[in-house]
Amino acid sequence: MPFELLLVETTDRIATVTINRPDKLNALNAAMLAELATAMGALAADHNVGAIIITGAGRSFVAGADIGEIAAESSTALEAFARKGQGTFRAIERTQKPVIAAVNGFALGGGCELALACHVRVASTKAKFGLPEVKLGLIPGYGGTQRLPRLVGRGPALKLILSGEPIDGTEAHRIGLADMLAEPDALMATTRAFAAGILAVGPVAVARALEAVDLGLDRSLDEGLDVEAKLFSSLGNTSDMREGTRAFIEKRAAVFTGS
Repeated sequence: MPFELLLVETTDRIATVTINRPDKLNALNAAMLAELATAMGALAADHNVGAIIITGAGRSFVAGADIGEIAAESSTALEAFARKGQGTFRAIERTQKPVIAAVNGFALGGGCELALACHVRVASTKAKFGLPEVKLGLIPGYGGTQRLPRLVGRGPALKLILSGEPIDGTEAHRIGLADMLAEPDALMATTRAFAAGILAVGPVAVARALEAVDLGLDRSLDEGLDVEAKLFSSLGNTSDMREGTRAFIEKRAAVFTGS
């Protein structure tokens, strides 16, 4: 897949998507969003890929949206701008393969929102997370006002959103914005090790688990339990379920085929 603003590499069934606009601190623009949507769609459909890592080139993960593209836009154009980013990030969130953000540096504005749309976030101790939109007379538009409170709670989310001030990777990990913390030189190794561990389990089960959480999170508990029961039962028709349970009984490693 040839891209101008992304680097995409797959090794040992782990695809790494690197946002590659370091001269602009990897700021999101329309072209980058389009490439990201294309790349993620292709990787989601690629049977040779079992997990996806998103990271940034240089000292930034993604330092926000490209403000130059929106500074003079009308309300109508701003809504279209928000919905485009929301659609791309929602597709990432609904990918039935684990998508892991390796946050190496600045994850501000749209970059923080991109990290929030990933299933798991591994942060460098030197990472900086923030939603500074209020300092520009705006609010987060790519899902930040919705995903962050769901992840860390109303109060901690509003503290970040209303102040516009950034926090470092250690504080992000403390409040639950980052799921794992690593020293800068160990960030990618830590992220790949986590991804490799997921590749060792049943891929159909991983996809169903991601679907169950996505569908059930914002429903009532009873509705979520119904979703879970249906997805749980759907695995009874899979070879992976038969292999996994048989391997457990036989005290051996399972060999999953994804079917």
